[in-house]
Amino acid sequence: MILAIAVATCVSTVLGGVFALHLRDRLHLILGFSAGAVVAVAFFDLIPEAIELGEGFYDPSFLLSVTALGFLIYLVLDRLLLMHSHAGEEPGLHQHRGITGAGTLSLHSFLDGMGIGLAFQVSTAVGIVVAVAVLAHDFADGINTVNFITKNNGSRRLAARWLAVDAAAPVLGIITTLFFTLPAAHLAVLLSLFAGFFLYIGASDLIPESHHAHPAFLTTAMTILGAGVLYVVIKIAGV
Repeated sequence: MILAIAVATCVSTVLGGVFALHLRDRLHLILGFSAGAVVAVAFFDLIPEAIELGEGFYDPSFLLSVTALGFLIYLVLDRLLLMHSHAGEEPGLHQHRGITGAGTLSLHSFLDGMGIGLAFQVSTAVGIVVAVAVLAHDFADGINTVNFITKNNGSRRLAARWLAVDAAAPVLGIITTLFFTLPAAHLAVLLSLFAGFFLYIGASDLIPESHHAHPAFLTTAMTILGAGVLYVVIKIAGV
């Protein structure tokens, strides 16, 4: 199953990139849904699971501090490496800025893949829930990868190349986790860390980006829908 999910992450990223090239007017709706999905997984799945796994090893306050650390680590990576360029910025930026952004998104996708693999080490149910959120996020990643290149004077061919890199990244992340198994105490810390990653992705990246050019009620509704869908998936999975 995990290999099938790895392939699905690749396909989701590619579809997002194709969507970005041909259907720009609906990007805000997809980004809004993705934002709700990844935030919901952090709150309703990863954090509770980390606290449960860490019982007897760590206080919940320590694991929540690790979540905050994950949020801040992603913030630093974002500010130092990603160098956001939004849709409203002036054209004519250096092409290397787009490449840096696309490369960092690929690193993010690799970490997403590791998140799926580690979640499956907890249980199949947790793995499936995390995979659903990552699939939504990877679709958005494909969109953003193409946008980083094309908005910074990159060609469609260059955008396609970086889309391929980004699509392969979560697959490699998942495969990496097949070569080691972590004890519950270590998994608890890593799940807390990834919860922080997901919270940053949703709250500080996808939500603002989805509203940047379309501050509409429908976008907000899609974010709530994304959170609601993942909440239902988590409950059905019995996580």
